[in-house]
This record gives sequence, structure tokens and C-alpha cells, in this order.
Amino acid sequence: MTRSFRYLIHALLVLAPVVSAQTLREVTVLYTNDEHGWMEGMSPGQGAANLYRLWQEGEGYDPDGAFLVLSGGDNFTGPAISTWVQGESMVEVMNAMHYDASAIGNHEFDFGLEALATRIRDADYPYLAANIHRRPGAGDMAPNFLPWTMTDVNDMSIAIIGLTTTSTPYVTNPDYVQGLDFTDYEAAVRRVMPAINAESPDLVFIISHVCMDELEPLVARLHDLNIALAGGGHCNELVAKQIGKTTVLGGGFHFTAYARATLSYDLSTKRLVSASYATARNSGAVADPAIAATISRWSGSFQDILAEPVAWNATALPRGETLDQLIINSWLETWPSADIAVTNRGGIRTDLPAGEITVSDLVNLLPFENTVVMATVPGRVIMQAIVEGGRPVIAGLERRDGNWFLSASGQRLAPDQDYVILLNSFMYAGGDNFGAIRDADPDAFDTGIHYRQPFQDWLKRQSSSERNPLVLP
Repeated sequence: MTRSFRYLIHALLVLAPVVSAQTLREVTVLYTNDEHGWMEGMSPGQGAANLYRLWQEGEGYDPDGAFLVLSGGDNFTGPAISTWVQGESMVEVMNAMHYDASAIGNHEFDFGLEALATRIRDADYPYLAANIHRRPGAGDMAPNFLPWTMTDVNDMSIAIIGLTTTSTPYVTNPDYVQGLDFTDYEAAVRRVMPAINAESPDLVFIISHVCMDELEPLVARLHDLNIALAGGGHCNELVAKQIGKTTVLGGGFHFTAYARATLSYDLSTKRLVSASYATARNSGAVADPAIAATISRWSGSFQDILAEPVAWNATALPRGETLDQLIINSWLETWPSADIAVTNRGGIRTDLPAGEITVSDLVNLLPFENTVVMATVPGRVIMQAIVEGGRPVIAGLERRDGNWFLSASGQRLAPDQDYVILLNSFMYAGGDNFGAIRDADPDAFDTGIHYRQPFQDWLKRQSSSERNPLVLP
């Protein structure tokens, strides 16, 4: 069969002499991560339905065969087709693709613990995190996450451990995870190994929402545990390599690619014999009709709302300084009594497209469940938050000669004078190290207005059309 994709990396590790075919068993792992709801694909032909058909044609995938489909997490938040329904559509698609397990990513918490608990119940596969623990007194809203699972494939028993990035309390809304602790990766793995060893698995895998710069040294430190495979996530890396006896995979992002590993195991000697591994791009495959139908149904279920035209743009505006500034400027236009407005760059996720701009495009652009909060704090707190907050997008302040000046009055920001600042609820809760604002004003006013609404309203006020497109800087 002619394969419809190109391998980017391929290698073979031989760990033991050739053994009898009667006792040799294989399992192939298909690995993705950071899917972020892009079931329709970032570009034509790169959707979940294309990837599933690619697995069938290129890898011989059979859900009842010697395969495991695994994810490194961050399944939900992204385009409107997933974000609008808090990941419900994405779980249905991943069920249809027969995923066997997913690590819990930081963005799994974007809609709160109750929504995450619902998605976990919806899934036909487990969500795993051995290093998330409920704090004493956290209450029922903080679930006990499954640390690992066991599965049987081709006469082999395989234990799968999950890990979640320890940066989660700072890169999702801290209020959503305040009842949870995110603990050290190595300690978490070693903590669960006695229970896993009691089940006598043939192979032990790790799936994680952890970047390679942390995962690779972790694998090296865990060499004594004979981890056969470790998958990463969070940094959108496409990786297939070997570290000692462990195959390390990263599946790229947004269904644009995947990583694959085939492990051969000798049942008689209880030894891993060989491992081959590769990465591939999602291209060239016709969409699987059943999965495409599921995606189309979800796309149409709220199309009337999301298809509402908002503006017309002659030329796409890339995510970055100009677009970011337009968004935050719209906040001050909405609340002119405020002095300053700030938002985090990570909350702005896509470009502003050319042509007709719909509500769906704006949900893709600003997908998180954040509201605008109005706080009153001294100038020194604002300066502290800006320094600690990692280059936020700012309106109402200008930097000149090493000092901050108010744009409206031209006056220098005074350390002991109070100012009204707008920020999103993620930042007010302490996200991106912006906790100084809430510390200074714990009773700030949450407007209840979604953080995308001011920009959406500003676009509508421009009264643009195909004949009269937006005039942008």
C-alpha cells in the first residue's frame, strides 16, 4: 500500500536478540497532544477525520488490533466548535477515534472543575494525572483524579501513568484549581509504582502534559523503573526519539501531525525486544466519513449563533502588537472611567481573518471563559504587576524614558496614587503572576462582561462591509 504521508523521523532500537515468533508480541502507539479542539483542522485536509483515515491507511490501524491511541492533553480549548460547548464535542470525536487514554492538560481546567468532571464522565477513555492531589478540606468540587490505568493489548498488560504540568496553577485560572496541588513528576511516578508493580504489567508507559525540556531529564532519572514509553505535551513539540530504554514521543499540535512507536515484547522472557518510532504529518488522507459526519453535526448545531457577521476585513491581521492593542483599547473605550487596561498575550489565540468576521472567528480569537474585572489599586502595585506579569498587553499607559505615563493626561504614574485598572478574571485570580492586583484590592468589581465582548462591540461599531472594509492600523 502506498502511504499518503511522509515520515519525518525514523529509527530502530534493538534491545535483545531475535526471539521466537510464538512468544513475540507488538503494540503500536499513535500519539497526539495539544489538540485544542481543532477537529475541523487548521487547514483543509488536516482535521481529525483525515488523521483517523491516515492511521487506517498508513498504519493499518484497527481499534480492535494491537494499537493504543494516546494523548498528552489540552484537548478542549480552541476554536468555537469545541470551546462553545466546553469540550463536549471534542470528547465525542475522541471517543469516535477510539482514544485509549489522555493526560490532563492545564487547559482541561479552563471551564472549571464541574465541567471537567462532566467531560471525564463523557469520555470512553480515562483522563490521567498522578501528580494532581486534592488538598484537605477542598470539598467535592475538587475531584480525585485517576493516576494510572491498566489495559490489555495483544496478550500484554500495559500500565499507563499520567502527569500534568506543574505550571497549571499559573496558566489556567488559579481560582479553578485552588483546591488542588500539582506535585513533582518523579515523586508522583515513584509513588504509584508499587501499586502498578503489584499488577505485574508487561510494559509501563507515561503520558504527560509536560514539555520535552522537563520530560527528557525525567525519563533519564527514572531509568531504574524500565519505563518503555513516555509521551509529552504542552509545548506542541513533534518528537520521536530514544532515551536509554525509553521511547519518547511528542505529537505536535492541533491534529496537524502525530508520533508513532511500535514496541516488540517477548512474553517468555518478559523483555522489551525492540522499538521503532517515527513522526508524520497529517496530509493526503480523505476524511473518514463517520467522524466527518460527527464534526459536521456539531458545527451545524450552533451555527446560527456563531455565523452571525460582525465585521468585514480586507486583509488578515496577524496576532501580535497591532491586533493585541486593538483588543485592549476596546476595553478602555467600553469603560472610559478606567485609567488603565491590561490583558495577557496568551489569552489572544489566533489571527483576525480576512473577509467576513463572524462570532465564531472571535471565539477562536478569544476563547477563554474570562470576564473583565475593575480594580482600584496604587500605581506601585500596577508597576509591580506589569513587571511580574510577563509583558502584558497594556492600554492607557505609555513607557517613556524608563517611566510610565498615563496616556489620557500625560501625567507620570504615581506610586501612592490610586488608579482604576481593567484586567481579565484569569489575571485577577493570579494567572501569569498578576496576583498583586487582587492582593491590593480583594473586593474588585467583576463586570460579568466576557473579555471578548468589548472587541466584538467595537468591530460592530465600525459598520464595515465588503464594500467598506475595516480600516485598521
